[in-house]
Amino acid sequence: MNFFIADPHFGHDNIIKYCSRPFRSAGEMDSVIIGNWNSIVNEDDTVYIVGDLIWGGCHNPEGYLLRLNGKKFLTPGNHDEVWMKHTDVSSYFEDVALMMEIPHGKKHVITLCHYPMMSWKGDRNDSGFMIHGHIHNRTDADYFPLICSNPNMLNAGVDINDFKPVTFDELVKNNKKFKTSAANLPQRA
Repeated sequence: MNFFIADPHFGHDNIIKYCSRPFRSAGEMDSVIIGNWNSIVNEDDTVYIVGDLIWGGCHNPEGYLLRLNGKKFLTPGNHDEVWMKHTDVSSYFEDVALMMEIPHGKKHVITLCHYPMMSWKGDRNDSGFMIHGHIHNRTDADYFPLICSNPNMLNAGVDINDFKPVTFDELVKNNKKFKTSAANLPQRA
């Protein structure tokens, strides 16, 4: 089975305040996300990590990587560069690339990139999906109405996906809920 996740930010205390995460510490957050991950992901499952897996200042990334079940693919985010320089990523990931395209069904393709893209393979004929991270649960950016209006742009961030990897169908459901609730928020002046 395939799962998707973005922005766990393992080891990052400040992300709790920044995203209003319901944790007292990075240690508590890490334990919950790793527990959620391993309760649903088996060793034979595939997990596509769409960036910001581990906070850049983490001194022991291998400690996290060894604990996570599944065959892992990584599209790095802005917080991954530092820890990746000091880690043999080929020992932990099947592939690492800034952008990936994977098949989805007979006629669809999924483009994976940490940063939301406004155009991707299959976007014009509705045969492609863009799975991203980076925005967490933010709805106040100028570009958010574009993301919100496109049902084929899917945010894999843990902040809107119950702090766990999710299947494609769960991703669609959680994004629909997130975008609907965001549409009801007051607009910026």
